[in-house]
Amino acid sequence: MGLPTTQKAAVCETPSPESGHTTIKDIPVPHPSDDEILVKINKSGLCHSDVHLMRGDWGGQGVAMQVKVAGHEGAGIVEEVGKNVTKFKVGDRAGIKWVVSTCGDCEYCLNGRDELHCAKQKNSGFTAEGTFQQYQVTSGRYATKIPEGVSDEEAGPIMCGGVTAYTALKRSAVAPGQWVVLPGAGGGLGHFAVQYANAMGMRVIAIDGGAEKASLCKKLGAEHFLDFTTELDLPARVKEITGLGAHGVVVTAASKSGYEAAPRFLRAGGTVVAVGLPKEEFVVGASPFQLVLGRLNIVGSVTGTLKDVDEALEFTARGLVRPILVRGGLADIDQLSERMIKGELSGRAVIDVWA
Repeated sequence: MGLPTTQKAAVCETPSPESGHTTIKDIPVPHPSDDEILVKINKSGLCHSDVHLMRGDWGGQGVAMQVKVAGHEGAGIVEEVGKNVTKFKVGDRAGIKWVVSTCGDCEYCLNGRDELHCAKQKNSGFTAEGTFQQYQVTSGRYATKIPEGVSDEEAGPIMCGGVTAYTALKRSAVAPGQWVVLPGAGGGLGHFAVQYANAMGMRVIAIDGGAEKASLCKKLGAEHFLDFTTELDLPARVKEITGLGAHGVVVTAASKSGYEAAPRFLRAGGTVVAVGLPKEEFVVGASPFQLVLGRLNIVGSVTGTLKDVDEALEFTARGLVRPILVRGGLADIDQLSERMIKGELSGRAVIDVWA
């Protein structure tokens, strides 16, 4: 049986806080170019970045959605293969990420570290139609092979949420046996960070709000949980637990208060890793006195390279990291987005695009 000519997609016509909603529409099924593959999307994660883009929250930063279909955490089956593609064949499982393609030839692409900064990159759900549709074309070179032992509903969220948490923890330079603080630990990124940190031998202090997220974080391996809604002095509690302060802080919560507090969790020589992207503009950091006298490091981390994604998936294939999922279909994207904005989702939302 051949491929259909049309498919269902969650279409966002006008990204804005008032009208950034999706409508389920029939759109054409695309076909790959010589260097692309066509993937039948089975599952797609719903990332907070998708919500920001559909709501137009980052327009003031010059980041505005340029397509109609969001989504960048897709997993499914290869249905068609362009003639120049050697990495995939029909029937293989493939993952689609935030970065769907790079040029492969510039200094950033070739140095083994910085491909995510390629000036010619394309991004799923931002500059290329995204994964909230049933069929998507993507680069046959840059798509990710999904290993055995990782289901599609697990692989999808790892394409961004999982690898972003994993890469940020590597950027923190926290060694096994050392302390890492995770503000926003019960959310989509944070719950991945708790698991990866635990699997990497770090000692985890999770910060979030409420009994449900406390239970989740402890279940996933956090040694301590601090509730920001009841703790009066979070930096003092971190110092009480660790003695001198944490070796690293990975800020997955996109809040001003989280970023303002982060440097005060650290011991001398510690590192803050900025990950969560807020809609408002503010400066992250500490005063020059804090930075100089504490020899503090403040760095950023954005998603992960092809190699990082393969490594992140391997943790799940080995049974060490499992996303906690809130499930829905294309028609549920708007209400799941609202719950995410309100901080009501524990774990990661995943969309069955065929439901």
